[in-house]
Amino acid sequence: MAKSMTAYGRAKEQIDEKNILVEIKSVNNRFFDCQVKIARAYGFLEQKVKSYLQSAGISRGKVDVSISVERTEAQGTLIALDGAYTESYISALKSLRDTYGLADDITVMSVAANRDIFTVTREEEDAERDWQQIKCVLDLALQEFLAGREQEGERLRVDLVGKKQLLVQLADAIAARSEECVTGYKEKLEGRLRAILADNEIDLNEQRILTECAIFADKIAVDEELVRLHSHFAAFDEIFASDGPVGRKLDFLLQEMNRETNTIGSKAQDVEIAKYVIEMKNELEKIREQIQNLE
Repeated sequence: MAKSMTAYGRAKEQIDEKNILVEIKSVNNRFFDCQVKIARAYGFLEQKVKSYLQSAGISRGKVDVSISVERTEAQGTLIALDGAYTESYISALKSLRDTYGLADDITVMSVAANRDIFTVTREEEDAERDWQQIKCVLDLALQEFLAGREQEGERLRVDLVGKKQLLVQLADAIAARSEECVTGYKEKLEGRLRAILADNEIDLNEQRILTECAIFADKIAVDEELVRLHSHFAAFDEIFASDGPVGRKLDFLLQEMNRETNTIGSKAQDVEIAKYVIEMKNELEKIREQIQNLE
């Protein structure tokens, strides 16, 4: 199933004595890169959150998770001063003041702005209970997030399949035009030879004409490239029909399509075929840009 790497999910719930807000957003990235922003008191849950997202099927993208936990009751929460750190911090401020002749504006509020001077502890801390409460809200945000990925992924799939169908039509047009080129070459060659040999009353060697046409046809033949292209088109549909991430598979397949198209372009000795090749390369570039949005 096609899933976009760009999505957003949000959920807010009050559970027991906590107001919990979870926001999940992601953008494109070659690998899974997850950053969790959460209060230090719940920092032990960071790895759990990352693992939980991966278990939900998120394998690529830069994912940012913001988790806010606001206690509605102070019961069980103790805020204390880290004496050693605070003393060292104030000493450093005074040294800064004296060394550079700064104004003495060291106040309680200016010192308290550094939150590292405080320690927050909870009596009878229950890590598993905290995780279950946060996970409930995380699930709600994750549902919205995953739904957005699937909706955007389906939109991209429809667009990409349409572009692939245009490639099929262009490949068919190249095949038809290639046959016309060989026929036209035979007629032009025969006409030129007849004009040259007419005055000398020399018979036209049909076998030589056929041989020249065969050589020309072999030189400009793109049958093998077209067969491989159609094979890639079929694989394109199969990838979208399969389970799991499709982005990397499509990216590799697109490289193969580009290779065959470039070979056709290098063999082409016809203006019309050259135009078709340019159109194909233009569509392939559009597909490449869209694929970067898929997981």
